[in-house]
Amino acid sequence: MIISAEVNDHIKLTHLTKLSKAYWGYSEEQMEIWSSELIITPEYITKHKVYKLLQYENIIGYYSLIVIDQQTIELDNLFIHPNVIGKGIGSLLLQDAINRSKLDGYSLMKLYADPHATDFYLKKGFEVIGQLKTTIPDRFLPIMQRIL
Repeated sequence: MIISAEVNDHIKLTHLTKLSKAYWGYSEEQMEIWSSELIITPEYITKHKVYKLLQYENIIGYYSLIVIDQQTIELDNLFIHPNVIGKGIGSLLLQDAINRSKLDGYSLMKLYADPHATDFYLKKGFEVIGQLKTTIPDRFLPIMQRIL
C-alpha cells in the first residue's frame, strides 16, 4: 500500500535512504560525506509530496516529489530497502509517482539520477538532458526528464 508519509516517519525514511544508497558499494567515507544530504527531516515531509510503501507495517520504499512549476515536478528521492531491490518495487513506486503527478496536472518529470539508477530510468522512458558535477572527482549525476 502506497500512502502519504507522516512527519514522524522521518527517522525511518532517513535510515532507508542510507541503507539503499550504501547498497551500491559506496565507501563508508563517501557515505559519511553524503550523510547530511541523505537526511529526511520532518520539515521536508511537510513541505514536499512524500509517499511510502508499506509491507506488513514496515516501510520498504518511498519517493518524494518537489513542485518546480505548474508543468514540472521533480522526483527528488526514490529509495527502496536493499532486501527488495530487483523485485519490481522501484517500478511500482515510479509508476505511482508518475500517475499521481499526471493526476495533479503536471506534464514533465525531472530528476537527478544516481549513476547506478540511470539504466532503470532510461527503461522507464526518461532521457538524459544534461549532467550535474558532484563532489566526487570525475563523477556526474545524469539530469533526466520524461514527458508524462
